[in-house]
Amino acid sequence: MVTAPSANAGQQPPWTPADSAATYGLDRWGEPYFSVNARGHVLVQPRGDRGGALDLVELVQELQGRDLSLPLLIRFDDILEDRLERLHAAFDRAFVQYGYAGRYQGVFPVKCNQQRHVVEQLVDSGRRWHFGLEAGSKAELLIALSLLDDPEALLICNGYKDQRYIETAILARRLGRRPVVVIEQADEVQRIIAASRELGAAPFIGIRAKLSARSSGRWGSSVGERAKFGLSIPDVLTTVEALRDAGLLADLRLLHFHIGSQISDIAVLKDALQEAGQIYGELVRLGAPMGYLDVGGGLGIDYDGSRTATAASTNYSLQNYANDVVATVRECCEPHGVPLPTLVSESGRAIASHFSVLVFDVLGAGGVSAEVPPPGDDEPLIVRNLRDTLAGIGDDNLQEAWNDAIKFKDDALSAFRLGYLSLPQRALAERLYWACCEAIATRLAQLPAGTPVAAELAELPRALAATYYANLSVFRSAPDTWAIDQLFPVMPVHRLNERPRRLGSFADLTCDSDGKLARFIDRGQVKTLLELHELRPGEPYWIGLFLGGAYQEVMGNLHNLFGSTNAVHIRLASGGGYQVDHVVRGDTNAEVLQAMEHDPAQLLERLRMASEAAIGRGDLAISDARRLMAHLRASLEQTTYLKG
Repeated sequence: MVTAPSANAGQQPPWTPADSAATYGLDRWGEPYFSVNARGHVLVQPRGDRGGALDLVELVQELQGRDLSLPLLIRFDDILEDRLERLHAAFDRAFVQYGYAGRYQGVFPVKCNQQRHVVEQLVDSGRRWHFGLEAGSKAELLIALSLLDDPEALLICNGYKDQRYIETAILARRLGRRPVVVIEQADEVQRIIAASRELGAAPFIGIRAKLSARSSGRWGSSVGERAKFGLSIPDVLTTVEALRDAGLLADLRLLHFHIGSQISDIAVLKDALQEAGQIYGELVRLGAPMGYLDVGGGLGIDYDGSRTATAASTNYSLQNYANDVVATVRECCEPHGVPLPTLVSESGRAIASHFSVLVFDVLGAGGVSAEVPPPGDDEPLIVRNLRDTLAGIGDDNLQEAWNDAIKFKDDALSAFRLGYLSLPQRALAERLYWACCEAIATRLAQLPAGTPVAAELAELPRALAATYYANLSVFRSAPDTWAIDQLFPVMPVHRLNERPRRLGSFADLTCDSDGKLARFIDRGQVKTLLELHELRPGEPYWIGLFLGGAYQEVMGNLHNLFGSTNAVHIRLASGGGYQVDHVVRGDTNAEVLQAMEHDPAQLLERLRMASEAAIGRGDLAISDARRLMAHLRASLEQTTYLKG
């Protein structure tokens, strides 16, 4: 037995925006950028507690007036800058607290979000801290070289490297850049030595170490002997001797390690830092000048607001993270007389996650019909039994009514299989069964809180849940929800001063059973249904997906040829309000067809010829052919998503 979750519906207090904030966890994961205003709209504070706010619903309405249709990705550039400020401020406070005579100099991993306006904004906003970039491929290296013109900013070169990659990094040093080629595979050492001899110059060199410290979660394999990248301790020593013999040991400046994206447990980081700190000190004692300790990525995001060591959360704050990095490295270095290194982190998720919000519209909803059909003449006994069950439902017989409804529904199915019930009669029986379920569920919600309820009855609201049809592709806009079961906060962005009376999940536009959002945050747990509102005829229902600014855009695919959505960059204006800095139009149907090597002009010509043939046969009127071709031409120019 379980207990009834709520008091009598007639005695429930009015629903408030604060109730919505608690229901969707916004009061926890949304700090300090998202809240709910008195109108029941999501409010965005792009500068956190430093002032300035935008009503998200009003913003979407005004952007629609600019011919930016949903789904719409809204990027708040002020949030990017605020995340950078908070990251640097956390390390500054830690330096003061622990007396750390060094500095912090972070980099943004380009792989996290390669969109041009995003990287440009980060480089511009981070200039005052000499904030740099991390590249993991040749293409990302080209991006970083072209944008990063600060001679003090670091350009961390990770990933697999061929001779051309290494030579490019060496020559970039002569451009006034500060590239650090991180040795991640043992065979890269000789390529760096050969390229340095060929060019008569060397890059700054780093070593990525495989740590024995254990990690956890999805990215636990990022550490240990089986890690994809990094050098074992014997390989580290071999590399040091090879660089010494080649006269390049003076260019070894950085030690790097990485223990996985989204570190949920701070204890994992502490263990890794202790091991890396000792390795760093040993490299100094071996004669390398060093100077930088790169603690990699992994600074996590509290997606569900539970503040726990679960996959969708973290059991630490940004300040906790900075404190532990600073304190642990100091404890490893100072007792041995090792100069304190400049601390580097590759925090991508923690910087970019908050800054974008995906708003999509609901096209409709489907579910069981609980409408009571009017009685007809000569209804079969099974149907009459269901009507009598429905009419007799009361607070004192809910279990009995449920048992009867189940029995009569099963009788109706058996009778249909044997040919004693027609299809319309079976449909009538099913509608009455669901009407019984709805009536029982309504009565359950009216029972006093704490009333014992059978477990099978407590599941009725879930059986009555609706499917809300979302105008988006999860494979394009939220691929991690499908690929790795990542949880993102999902909630309505308006009507938050109304009690949500439905439970539901979302189905996207793709013809794929996996194209759905059916896992939602629940304060450290996962729920399969979300509290939603009844749709109103003629009114939009807008849903927001939050904290998706990292990885989702760059990892999205063209499943069913749904392309990128419209995107817009918003910045608070100095005199109040906002300004639209950039508009990035979503892919058109013609563009996604071309991506698959289909020629839109050729497709149109084939269809024109087919319509001419149909006109010749008398199957198609000329006016209809003209309408068909007009629709086809317009479709090619439009976004891949549906328009109202």
